[in-house]
Amino acid sequence: MNAYLDISPEVKAALDAGRPVVALESTIISHGMPYPRNVETALLVEKTIRDNGAIPATIAVIGGRLKAGLSHEEIEYLGKTGRGVAKASRRDLPALVARKADGATTVATTMIIAHMAGINIFATGGIGGVHRGAEVTMDISADLEELAQTPVMVVCAGAKSILDLGLTLEYLETKGVPVVGYGTEELPAFYTRESGFGVDYRVDSPEELAAMFRAQRELGYKGGMLVTNPIPAEYAMDKKTIDAAIDRALADARAQGIHGKETTPFLLARVVELTGGDSLESNIKLVLNNAMVAAQTARELSK
Repeated sequence: MNAYLDISPEVKAALDAGRPVVALESTIISHGMPYPRNVETALLVEKTIRDNGAIPATIAVIGGRLKAGLSHEEIEYLGKTGRGVAKASRRDLPALVARKADGATTVATTMIIAHMAGINIFATGGIGGVHRGAEVTMDISADLEELAQTPVMVVCAGAKSILDLGLTLEYLETKGVPVVGYGTEELPAFYTRESGFGVDYRVDSPEELAAMFRAQRELGYKGGMLVTNPIPAEYAMDKKTIDAAIDRALADARAQGIHGKETTPFLLARVVELTGGDSLESNIKLVLNNAMVAAQTARELSK
């Protein structure tokens, strides 16, 4: 086991016994929602995973230690501290560990720590991707590169709709990452169920997902698998409304000189403001839906 890794007793017992475990990120707690909604949501996501037969392992860096499985007190700390906790991607881990600092893990770093701990499935909201205008800015999320090299299944509601979804799919294709639609042949766009872009494969059950991921691992592939699970129809937002809010948020980001890893938190927060909080409610519902699918799939994979 890695010298910097701490696995909670509950998660370790489950892994040792071959029981299903689902990893969860912590950026959604510190950077994705306001307090106390962020803590309430994090605990509800953990409960959803338990209710569906798996053990949750929320992941973060605390005091320079890579944590797989957080206590309620640690989740509360991340939620209260908010953006005072560093947003930690792959490049940040060595500095955080060396400085004994705290970090909220992105999709990329959650995948790294989950794999290090022996956790195969990870549920999140939406992945990062190729940002709009990337042909000029070269702003491409490290999440995509991590999917290309770390063998973890990521269950999400598609790429965040603030991104260039077409280029994101092209990048994943180049890297050989399978993009699987859960009950859909179209890539979900986070707040909405449709994007106009197709996925590589459609599956309709946790059993199919587990079988496909098991085959990928047995073939010796080094990369992961992206499962895109549409937001439930009753919580999906009107596409024109969300697109208008995103366009306005992008314009505001450009005007304020927002760039780099601050871009996504700024855009998501601005979209919440512009939609009167509706996008936050949708965000919570889609995360819970992803947690349910991930737990059910982890249960099948552990059989």
